[in-house]
Amino acid sequence: MPVQAFLGTVFETPERRTLNIVQDALVLVRDGTIEHVINPATDAEAYASALEAASAAGHLTRLKKGQYLIPGLIDLHVHAPQWPQLGMALDRNLEVWLQEYTFPLEARYKDLEFAEKSYNSLVSTLLANGTTTVAYFASIHLESSLLLARICLAKGQRAVVGRVAMDKADQCPEYYRDASPQESVAQSEAFVEQVRALEGNADGLVLPAVIPRFVPSCTDETLRGLGQLAKKHRCHVQTHCSESDWEHNYVIQRHGKHDAMSLDDFGLMTRRTILAHSNYVSTEDMQLVKKRGAAVAHCPLSNFYFSGAVFPLQKALDIGVHVGMGTDISGGPSASLFDACRYALVAGRALESGTDPCLSATERSQRRGARVSSVEAFFVATTNGGISLDLKIGRIAPGYKFDALVIDTTLPNSSLMVFEGIDTLEDIFQKIVYSVAPHNIVQTYVNGRLVSQR
Repeated sequence: MPVQAFLGTVFETPERRTLNIVQDALVLVRDGTIEHVINPATDAEAYASALEAASAAGHLTRLKKGQYLIPGLIDLHVHAPQWPQLGMALDRNLEVWLQEYTFPLEARYKDLEFAEKSYNSLVSTLLANGTTTVAYFASIHLESSLLLARICLAKGQRAVVGRVAMDKADQCPEYYRDASPQESVAQSEAFVEQVRALEGNADGLVLPAVIPRFVPSCTDETLRGLGQLAKKHRCHVQTHCSESDWEHNYVIQRHGKHDAMSLDDFGLMTRRTILAHSNYVSTEDMQLVKKRGAAVAHCPLSNFYFSGAVFPLQKALDIGVHVGMGTDISGGPSASLFDACRYALVAGRALESGTDPCLSATERSQRRGARVSSVEAFFVATTNGGISLDLKIGRIAPGYKFDALVIDTTLPNSSLMVFEGIDTLEDIFQKIVYSVAPHNIVQTYVNGRLVSQR
């Protein structure tokens, strides 16, 4: 495959507090992987030679004035079957939201025609919103979960997809649960094997996961069996961890320990484990997550709705826990991971300053240093998302997959405005994080392939 070349200014975050800007960079891509990012300010000769060759071969894409190249976003927590209820019932309590809305909706995915319509809409919308990689929870249904994987492949979205396992009779509705631990584990293994065998998936664009929905929804036998599957197949694990007071306390009562330690006992805490939420984890829990190399999916918006707590992002990063960003569709009512970045900024400020106006400022503030910068939020949504999944994605750098977005800051009637002669490149980056909307994302690339365009 010939080399693709992209000419434009690059923003990326190689480290937590580092913004890397390469003005007028020449990005060379072969077979979906970045070979070189040439900076004309430091390597003028190589730059001129590569630019001439790419232009002569007709393989050069020049970004227009006011357009910028950034890494694609990595969403570590999406409930795919909840897509039709995005923006619904978030004023209800969690039990009502689950029992009256969510579980009945997820149960409909045994209907493949319904599933196909919903999943096609979801994947296309997320790509248009700049999400190049997604960690998906599907439903309990094997066939529709495989359908989601096929749709991701067809549309070119990188994904980690899992069939959801849930079999505990006193925690799952009769109409929506696995019939037995044996069925739960067998269906999960069939899913893993069939995803890896999908036509067109030899390069692993779509990876399988085992998903115990969370500890309360699964019997010990199922949890143990899924842990054995994760080890046998060396696949990803996705689950919820200490999301709410109820879940956290339920696991303590049932197993005498926190979620993280319970999951570890069942072999479900691995280098490829994604723990959604994790709001109530202790310092000891975080140390365990770090030791295992697992990751947290920080879902700041849905945490406000259903968790009753703010995840201490800075503390986790200071300890060395891998943390990526999640929308938690549909507990979070936005399909945009940029929105998740913004709410991470809000959550950090709320955690640092406190929220009770009846207390003095000194009494309110219990978490000094909790606020998050735009660079840190973007790092979590890109670079650290790739680290969390153990994949070479999330950066515009040699050796990484070319999963990238072209952002246009020149569109009329947009809240993303750049003022020439006033805004620095650092200012423009910050404005992108705070103000970009789907119409500003004019191209989305995955593995070097253009998968969405306005």
